[in-house]
Amino acid sequence: MAKDKTLFTCTECGGTSPRWLGKCPSCNAWNTLIESVAEAGPGKNRYSGTQFAGLAQAQAVMPLAAIEATDIARTPSGIDELDRVLGGGIVEGGVVLIGGDPGIGKSTLLLQALDALQRAGLPTLYVTGEESGAQVALRSRRLGLDHSQVNVLAEIQLEKILATIESMQPAVAVIDSIQTVYSDQLTSAPGSVAQVRECAAHLTRCAKASGVAIVLVGHVTKEGALAGPRVLEHMVDTVLYFEGDTHSQFRLVRAIKNRFGAVNEIGVFAMTEKGLKGVSNPSAIFLSQHSEPVPGSCVMVTLEGTRPLLVEIQALVDSGGPSPRRLSVGLDKDRLAMLLAVLHRHAGVACMDQDVFVNAVGGVRISEPAADLAVMLAITSSLRGKALPQGFIAFGEVGLAGEVRPAPRGQERLREAAKLGFSVAVVPKANAPKKPIEGLTIHAVERVEEAMNVVRAMG
Repeated sequence: MAKDKTLFTCTECGGTSPRWLGKCPSCNAWNTLIESVAEAGPGKNRYSGTQFAGLAQAQAVMPLAAIEATDIARTPSGIDELDRVLGGGIVEGGVVLIGGDPGIGKSTLLLQALDALQRAGLPTLYVTGEESGAQVALRSRRLGLDHSQVNVLAEIQLEKILATIESMQPAVAVIDSIQTVYSDQLTSAPGSVAQVRECAAHLTRCAKASGVAIVLVGHVTKEGALAGPRVLEHMVDTVLYFEGDTHSQFRLVRAIKNRFGAVNEIGVFAMTEKGLKGVSNPSAIFLSQHSEPVPGSCVMVTLEGTRPLLVEIQALVDSGGPSPRRLSVGLDKDRLAMLLAVLHRHAGVACMDQDVFVNAVGGVRISEPAADLAVMLAITSSLRGKALPQGFIAFGEVGLAGEVRPAPRGQERLREAAKLGFSVAVVPKANAPKKPIEGLTIHAVERVEEAMNVVRAMG
């Protein structure tokens, strides 16, 4: 009996190799090749089916200036925070990929959105490959979605799903999840690199041809990345990630890629008995409620997409030993080590023999360098045991030479802080407003030592 021919497929880019290699020859990623059975496949192209027949005709070539550019029509999902992340609503023919840890609320949020769309008069379809129809109905009752008319299809075969979408023509279809769907044209198991790539490609082409907006739910690996080939993220229009601890009440949905809106935009949700509810003032959940100022706490204004958010940075400096620890939650660990070196060299604050722990309150992840100044002030405050003044905020990027660089859209950050009652701000000189902001005393600094002197003079 002839042995099945095997190929080694890269989980990052989908490239193949006839034998196992430590490094993928296509994208140079290490240890990403996994063994799979080579597909014999039919002689014709897999995309030559009837549902894609219209795409085979050659399109006319036009110069860019001659193409009419119109604003993209958006359909509100009925959930304001989700619309914010999507860039204003659901786009006709758009493909959204949403990933997150198990149990974090992906299916709950999408079922709520489909119910709101259905109640607005739009046909919707929920394709479940992981649960039965009865389980989805049970969840809808638990969420308080009584008498919901959302159409549910419990199916994992791609061809049947495509036929249902073509016959129903829903406005929005959710596939939960893409890892459970398989195509008859491939012999590999559902969830394999080949199946995920092919099924996602077919669904994407279906969305573009029919105008149906499709939402794909994706599993994540233990490192937190979307499972399957990296090409999956390139195929779709929007990639959303659920963030937050499953033990916490709050969830964040962040846009990692969006062809129709801002990248890194976040939506904030609170998990309740009736599902996920949008949080209209998220700054309140990222600020600890201290009755009096405490050492090691500094509030900063971070920018998430188009939204300024106030986040509390907490630092704890404690006597270490011969090998002091540097630990950060929600902030880059390597950047923390760099800031400690700058703090020592340019501000004379030494933490060489101290354990340093830094945390961004509320489970938010801060990736922008504008947090540098707040982190350094929080560390100094904890080391000296002196709290920063009441109503104090700071932001700004710090360079290796000790300079404080401006943060983008500094005026919006300051206005948001003033709106929430903050009264003192230490900011980069380039971010100082030309007109004073009512209720806010602003100290503009150019170097780290200047910022330390300003804070020392305050208290």
